[in-house]
Amino acid sequence: MAIEGLTIIGESINDSVPSTHQLFVNEDIEGLKALAVRQAEKGAAYIDVNVGRQPPEFMTYLVEEIQKVVDRPLSIDTPDPELAAAGLKAYKPAGVHPQKPGGVLPILNSISPLRLEMFDLYQIQPFIPILLVSERMEDGERKPTRNAEETYQTTKEMVAKAATRGIPVEQCIIDPGIAPVGTDLDGNLKRLLDALLLIHEDPDLNGVHISVGLSNFTVMLPSKRADGTPVKSALESAFLTKAMPLGLDMIIGSVTRKYEILPAGHPAMVCLNEYLELDGFDALLKIKEFYS
Repeated sequence: MAIEGLTIIGESINDSVPSTHQLFVNEDIEGLKALAVRQAEKGAAYIDVNVGRQPPEFMTYLVEEIQKVVDRPLSIDTPDPELAAAGLKAYKPAGVHPQKPGGVLPILNSISPLRLEMFDLYQIQPFIPILLVSERMEDGERKPTRNAEETYQTTKEMVAKAATRGIPVEQCIIDPGIAPVGTDLDGNLKRLLDALLLIHEDPDLNGVHISVGLSNFTVMLPSKRADGTPVKSALESAFLTKAMPLGLDMIIGSVTRKYEILPAGHPAMVCLNEYLELDGFDALLKIKEFYS
């Protein structure tokens, strides 16, 4: 069962996913369509479509074929304006079963301060933008948002830019970026959670949606302990338990993973809370202890 209030964008149709990559290599459209159907049946509100470095013609064809077999809106997922344009042109709102936050509109993932020209694609097909706020422009150079305040200020700037294109705050999805917890030496998780609090408390951002690519949080970590106890999904659930009260209401994630709100005493919650009290390698040791 999905967590109430959590919208899942099904992540599987992505050329970077190892289990899916061979389908792209073989141009197995039927296999990719079957993935779309399975994700829709298991509760995905949106179906992510990321074709990697395939040509725009492939994006066009795949969007058309997926829409033949599912009635979910799609998330066109690419930093390439040509691929994004191809996906948006191919997308047909007719026959799509309305989903929040944007009815039959597709999602465009993602527009960052470095790719503002992608807002112009709204003229092709109105969309729900995912606004990437983990990077910014400073003195003409690309920089990461290094702390919660910079993440928050970038959020305000990107929502304001969306508004100038006629996209209301309620139609925007903020992606503050999430780093792998097993290698986070820079306190990225603290930055993320503190930024969520600032966004959540700003009345001008009331109604904005927030999403992360949740699988990135536990990437490279084993799914289970040596004794077979599943723990990856528990860490992801611990993150959701902390982040959802701060406004996170969407994820790009797996419809086969068991996400749940955990009690305070759950070992994964204890681990994550202790992790957040520490820095650097001391924090990473908490993850190692949790697995052992």
